[in-house]
Amino acid sequence: MRKLRSLRCLMPLAAALLLTACGGGSSDPSPTSSSSSGSSTSSSSSSSSSSGSSTSSSSSSSGGNGGNVVSLTVGPGPTQASSFFNIPTTTVKVCLPGSTSACRTISNVLVDTGSYGLRLLASALNGLIPSSSFQQDPSTGGNFIVECLPFADGYTWGPVASVDLYIGGEKAASLPINIIDDSNSLEPAAPSSCAQNGNNTDISSVDDLGANGIMGVGLYSYDCGSYCAQPPVEQMQGYVYYSCSVSTCSPTSEPLASQVINPVSLFPVDNNGVVLQLPSTGPSGETSTVTGSLIFGIGTQSNNGLGSATVLTTDTSGFIVTMFNSQQLSSSFLDSGSNGLYFPDSSITKCTGSSGASDFYCPSSTLPFSATNQGQNGAQSTVSFSIGNLNSFSPSDFALSEVGGPATSITGIGTSYFDFGVPFFYGRSVFTAIEGQPAGGTVGPYFAY
Repeated sequence: MRKLRSLRCLMPLAAALLLTACGGGSSDPSPTSSSSSGSSTSSSSSSSSSSGSSTSSSSSSSGGNGGNVVSLTVGPGPTQASSFFNIPTTTVKVCLPGSTSACRTISNVLVDTGSYGLRLLASALNGLIPSSSFQQDPSTGGNFIVECLPFADGYTWGPVASVDLYIGGEKAASLPINIIDDSNSLEPAAPSSCAQNGNNTDISSVDDLGANGIMGVGLYSYDCGSYCAQPPVEQMQGYVYYSCSVSTCSPTSEPLASQVINPVSLFPVDNNGVVLQLPSTGPSGETSTVTGSLIFGIGTQSNNGLGSATVLTTDTSGFIVTMFNSQQLSSSFLDSGSNGLYFPDSSITKCTGSSGASDFYCPSSTLPFSATNQGQNGAQSTVSFSIGNLNSFSPSDFALSEVGGPATSITGIGTSYFDFGVPFFYGRSVFTAIEGQPAGGTVGPYFAY
């Protein structure tokens, strides 16, 4: 029962959860192709949940063909130990800036609407980016920039560099990305100010992350914004960017243009948001890989219009309000990086047994609920959902629509949130519009479905 969570960059946005896990591959983009085809993995894997019944049929959903569409899959992870449930992934191609030959195609990259920017494991890049290409600190003679990203379960640590990203027919040129150092050899060890910000636990590995990387396509363009562009001051979220020599690292500021950037923001056309589409799943789960679509842009092409979707604008921190069980949860969000529905309800029995079991609900029978979401624009939408007993699902189920757990306290917002993770995305087209960008008649940031 694995659940990983990162704090969505609070500085100055606010906190949110990111629960990572992973599944199969998708498109095979290339510099010369204007579209991509999808394929899914079929390797076996395991989960820490107990055995139970499940369906065995596969399911799929398609947003249509086009250069702005790639395959989105939920299935087993890169390794048996990294195979968690409810993790939508795709495949990206990254090249050294200006090159069409010095490239790597990387599958099992988590698509996350709760974070911003591309983060790839060094092992997945396989030596593509030499240390001489790491982003340099212009205020020093030879130091380079390293990022510390805090997770609820730990932290990731690694240098910043630029690549050309290709996905489907889209390209983000000279995109600053974060290399997650799973080799522990690219820079000095993380200083205590970083480690303490992540529970003193380094999770920079494929088995800990459950993926070969994370592609953050959320509501904002920059992963840290004006907070990190200012002289570094350790506030409640701690430091994010560091200037490192060969032996030591110290906190530093990072200009907006040099920060890890939401790749969608750099696309030439379809750059105002994304649409995630996943098919409905049965209540007992899906053992076969589930295939859907990741569509770039909102209202930019015939396949990404809002249609009848309800638009819920967010506050400046990226939150909507959820009314649930007489509670007004003012810091709620839709997050494809979360592998369950996480909300406060002390009446639901928590799971017991293995480590991390209490992160999930295990009611004696499936419980039906409803909640009402409200945007800053006053628009409302009532959604129905169910929570089942996690122990009743099979270890080979990777797509679970009825899994959830309690909201755990986050600095700054406590438990006043409803995290609508991947179970919410099944059977819906979910839109995430980027701040400041006109998208289908409304300026982001907003969610819509």
